[in-house]
Amino acid sequence: MKKIRLPIIIFWLFISLSSLAQDKPAAKPPSLSGIYPSLAYVNSEGECGTGAVVPWADRLWIVTYAPHSPFGSDDKLYELTPSLQIIPRPESVGGTNANRFVHRPSGQLVIGPYFIDRRRNVRAIGQEMMPGRLTGSCMSLSDSTGKVMMGTMEQGFYEVDVHSLSVRTLSPDGNQLHREGAPTIYGTLCKGVHGKGFYSGQGVYVYTNNGEGTDEALVNPTIEAGSLSEYDGKEWKLIRRNQFTEVTGPSGIYGPVHADTDPIWSVGWDNKSLILAVRSKQRGWDFFRLPKASHAYDGAHGWNTEWPRIRDVEEWDGKNLLMTMHGMFWQFPAAFTATSSAGIRPLSAYLKVVGDFAKWNGNIVVGCDDTAKNQFLNHRSQKGDVPAPERSCSNLWFTSLSEISHLGATTADGAVWQNEHVAARQPSEPMLIGGWQHRQAWISNKGTERTAFTFEIDKKGNGTWTPLTTIEVDGGSSTQMTLKGKKAEWIRVVTDKATTATVIFTFAQEAMNDAAQRKYQQSSNDLFHGMATSSSRTSIGGKLLCTDDGTRKMEVLVENNVLSNTSSAGHYTLDQSLTLHSSNASPHTQQMRDKLTPKTSGSTVDSLSILITDDSGRRWRLPIADDYLARLASQGLTRTCREVVTERDLFNYGGTFFELPAENAGGFARIRPIASHHFRIGDYASFCGMLVMTGIDVDTTDNPHIIRSADKRSAVWAGAIDDLWKMGRLMGHGSLWRHTSVRAEERSDPFLVGFYEQKTVSLTNHSSHPVVFTIEADPNGSGEWMKCSEITVKAGKRQKLTFGNAFQARWIRVYTDTDAVATVDVSLGYRQPRQLDPLPESPSLIGRGVMITTSPYSRSNIPGGGR
Repeated sequence: MKKIRLPIIIFWLFISLSSLAQDKPAAKPPSLSGIYPSLAYVNSEGECGTGAVVPWADRLWIVTYAPHSPFGSDDKLYELTPSLQIIPRPESVGGTNANRFVHRPSGQLVIGPYFIDRRRNVRAIGQEMMPGRLTGSCMSLSDSTGKVMMGTMEQGFYEVDVHSLSVRTLSPDGNQLHREGAPTIYGTLCKGVHGKGFYSGQGVYVYTNNGEGTDEALVNPTIEAGSLSEYDGKEWKLIRRNQFTEVTGPSGIYGPVHADTDPIWSVGWDNKSLILAVRSKQRGWDFFRLPKASHAYDGAHGWNTEWPRIRDVEEWDGKNLLMTMHGMFWQFPAAFTATSSAGIRPLSAYLKVVGDFAKWNGNIVVGCDDTAKNQFLNHRSQKGDVPAPERSCSNLWFTSLSEISHLGATTADGAVWQNEHVAARQPSEPMLIGGWQHRQAWISNKGTERTAFTFEIDKKGNGTWTPLTTIEVDGGSSTQMTLKGKKAEWIRVVTDKATTATVIFTFAQEAMNDAAQRKYQQSSNDLFHGMATSSSRTSIGGKLLCTDDGTRKMEVLVENNVLSNTSSAGHYTLDQSLTLHSSNASPHTQQMRDKLTPKTSGSTVDSLSILITDDSGRRWRLPIADDYLARLASQGLTRTCREVVTERDLFNYGGTFFELPAENAGGFARIRPIASHHFRIGDYASFCGMLVMTGIDVDTTDNPHIIRSADKRSAVWAGAIDDLWKMGRLMGHGSLWRHTSVRAEERSDPFLVGFYEQKTVSLTNHSSHPVVFTIEADPNGSGEWMKCSEITVKAGKRQKLTFGNAFQARWIRVYTDTDAVATVDVSLGYRQPRQLDPLPESPSLIGRGVMITTSPYSRSNIPGGGR
């Protein structure tokens, strides 16, 4: 027995070990900040965005899109396994698709032109049968069990049999009509262009456009554009002439459970604020307003938004959904109606451009639009002719509700009226007020008569309005007030007489307490430890460019001396394994030397601050967080402007990173500061959905975000662009005037103060007579200035004004009542900006591609350096 039993035991042991080896999950590929470079996807088009991500049949399904490919492209349908193996499906037919819908009766996922059953069998409908850029799929109102409806961005509508995939064209797509001889691609059923949403319920189909197809729409973000429309089976009806995107309901991509009673939601915007629409069968459509965290998504053409979404991410016990819109993650109540509207809350601001998101494998997986080689309309002199990436590329971002609730501050602005006629006793649309500790109202009465503005609040979101306060404003005057007191969900305004008025709300949270500050600082230290600072003696720099030779890689050209940008110390390649390889001379080396030298056009540092002159000739002043970094930037020695996510720029100047909208979305007028720092960043760019930066300390080795070459001659930092929120609290300083002779009522340049927690303005009168200083504010970057403060300063005296986080306006400017000699200094944030340290006489060079960061400048020869 013993002789028999031993071989049996060995045999079963072998089988068990083999089984364990087979069951052992594959090692996950390398990642940083929730981004796996190996999962990045590309196409050969001008853009490669993520149109949809949907968990289905134990996989995550992803469809990518090109910018305008109604008849197909090399974009793919991808299948992502739980072990993070990404599989391009052979059934892929490409195109520009962002639709997704689960047809429950047949057990199929509809994503793009693909129908996928529960066994992961994929069937595709070619563009010859269904041309157009698919933007939405929904339940058929005539045959919910056997048919689905498909809508395109150019108002093509199709009915598809879910079993045979036969297609019936109900309205031809505009691209097909244009191919057949029509003068444009634009449809005529609904106002506007650039369709974004398509949904059905309550006996109607709802369709949204978020743009306008005119030349003016390419440059002016304030014109009439887009639409919200519905179709009852007989005719199309225009509901509202504004830019709308997402349209959905409580069950999202599964369609309504109770088709007659489930609410329908749509989210959009105009030049004033976000717009939230809700439909019920009894009331029809009601509208609410929410503030904007970012204006980079504006643009009357509609190109800058991608696909905002409202989706269930299996959090909050199903009571709330997650919404993305204009750079903010929002908590959205699943039971939201016009008469039960409480619970919308801002979570945090973000920088990624989001196409879709879903809960999968314990993560919230965000499909992004990262790198577009076209860069479209996003050009400006500050950026110069920086070469675009050679191939468009995007990726997934694996994150969590906790993480996306603690990114950027929820500071935001929104108007209910903006320089428009207001009827007497006609309330404005409600503006969301719940969720912020600090609320401020900016009021301008452009009429000729004194007018009473009454603010009313809806405390519980049930449509019951009670007065909060009333303020009277003279004709031709403006004022502002802090809204204190009772908690509420919504606020609206009503006037006692007809007038022309503006009412803008600004919102902010409490500043960090000491404990939160310590936690924030530790997070910053962990993420960015090892990056060279403005006081570092040595650093490793380089220029960055994403190239394409059939592989996804970033080239790094290491320079011996960042101050002169002359000799090269080596050429390196960063690949998807997050390995930095030494490489031979590249055909791109000369291009990188010539085209990647930072530009100084349109931006400089004078004795007052950072001075910007935009491409329209407008002047703007930005605060300086680090004097030394500001001087490097003004000399063209560090990168200051580059597109890192599609259709907006990342601006880094004087120790602060900013989000900079494209000029067609407001440009510098709508700039948003992200974080202040003391890091000597040479260059930065996008790679496989990641942010990559140069300017690394020579010896640091204990930060996984620092990637070094084997020979130690090259190094980069890599992570997510939204890591920047943790780089440092906002701070800065500057001046509007410095012992300047000014004329009476001569306005200073605008100075950025928005988003900073603490603001101090010092007014010095160097004249021999009293001077009245008037401070004006532009609350939202729209160019409408309102009086903020008026202070009389005696001859030879100085007065200081301090504003806390409750005061939020994007820009301030100053003027005096008489000719005067004056100084106006501004200090922002709770930390003092780093001043210039004593510097050695001249830079020196050492080998190994390492750059000495000591400056050739001294305090005496830096303009304004003695401040």
